[in-house]
Amino acid sequence: MDSFSEVANALLNSYCTCGAIYVAEKMFNELMFRDVASWNTMITGFAKSNVPERAFELFLSMQRQGDLPNETTFASVLYACASMNGHEHGKFIHAKVIKRNLNTSVFLNTSLVDFYANCIGWRDAHKIVEEIPENSTACWNALISGHSDSDGPTSLVILRDMLRSGIKPNEVSFSASLKDPSLLDLQQIHSLVTRLGHGDNDYVSSGIISSYASHGIVSDALTYGVALNPDSCSVSMNVLAGVYNKARMYQETKELLLHQQARDTTSWSILITACTRSGDYLEAFEFFKQMKIMGYHVDNYVFVSLLSICTKNNSLDLGKLIHGLIIKTISGCCDTYVDNMLLDMYGKCGRIEDCLKVFEEMKDRNLISWTAVISALGLNGFSHKALAWFKAMEKDGCKPDKVAILAVLSACRHGRLVEEGMKIFKNMKANYSVEAEKEHYICVVDMLCKCGHLKEAEVVIRGMPFQPSTVIWRTFLQGCKTYGVTEVQVFC
Repeated sequence: MDSFSEVANALLNSYCTCGAIYVAEKMFNELMFRDVASWNTMITGFAKSNVPERAFELFLSMQRQGDLPNETTFASVLYACASMNGHEHGKFIHAKVIKRNLNTSVFLNTSLVDFYANCIGWRDAHKIVEEIPENSTACWNALISGHSDSDGPTSLVILRDMLRSGIKPNEVSFSASLKDPSLLDLQQIHSLVTRLGHGDNDYVSSGIISSYASHGIVSDALTYGVALNPDSCSVSMNVLAGVYNKARMYQETKELLLHQQARDTTSWSILITACTRSGDYLEAFEFFKQMKIMGYHVDNYVFVSLLSICTKNNSLDLGKLIHGLIIKTISGCCDTYVDNMLLDMYGKCGRIEDCLKVFEEMKDRNLISWTAVISALGLNGFSHKALAWFKAMEKDGCKPDKVAILAVLSACRHGRLVEEGMKIFKNMKANYSVEAEKEHYICVVDMLCKCGHLKEAEVVIRGMPFQPSTVIWRTFLQGCKTYGVTEVQVFC
């Protein structure tokens, strides 16, 4: 019987791990003998699924059938309560923990602190930490990680309370406290990290670099990062390379990562991105080739960089090869970001049929997806279709932004659809809550001038909330020249 239970539980765990939670549930319901491990496997599986409430229901069923839950059971149910924001459910579980006299367990108390910090508030979570018989670093770390109340203390304050209670913060404590500190708190946490000897920890160091960069203090991020040992701080080196990229210091990115002994997928991705942004396209593909030869997994960021090169160079054949590789490796075929880059690439390379096919096969579309197709249709002479897609986007519940409106106005300009274009332009504010910007005015003036509507173009220019630019004047004068208007009244 014991061997049967072990095999059954192993199968249940395999199904849950692979995401086949309902297959696992079917098997679980058919089991004649269930032990605590069986219940825990299913409760944990549902707690981590998109239906965490089923974990709580299973917990109640377990109680009704007389099976006693253990620490793992309670911890999993608390995780489910946090996921579904079940305040009362979590308090009910807390009461059960106390009744079973399990509230002395550090493992369970950590789960309780995490639940209260994420769902109830830092005060209740802090109270649990104070009531724990044996103060533990894990419970304090859960408090730091979970504190999110706007009226709650900062991570630095919790770190100080932790020290006063006689518990020294570890690398997990500091990593959690560095997620979103103010600049003043960051500087003090940095000082505390150095004093307590955690400055050489890779994850803590990467958090310090990221935090300085997020505050715009790039010089401090770089100064701190370059002083680290690159061989023992690979994560920090990747973060530092990312900071270089954002600062457009692409050569520094390449030098840093090329001198790094151990590169991972992230390193290769950042390196290829640096080459792409600096215009070293051949080098980007050479690094991609090396990455593949060395057996590294190609992530979506690499595919996006390579597709952007194909788009800029109008390299349709190369773009199709990259698309085939994406499908073959499966790593990016369902990623919206990658799909949007494919839409843009096919659209700008003139392959509308492939662009539309990618769009139709997308599982998750967003405003960028719709905008890419509208822009592609307009760019390739399908102005009426672009207008139809713009209307379809609205019907789909996707509200256009300034970029989407510019795309459809551009399509109207290419197709000489003056009436439709002016209707959208005049109702931008009322219908879409979007203020017309310089690019919109340039597009509309160009559309009107190309179609000979010079008087209307003049009215648009007079009504601009800013001074006409050189581009607008050039466009207007070119329209006058095209339609033989030799006398133009200068206006401001």
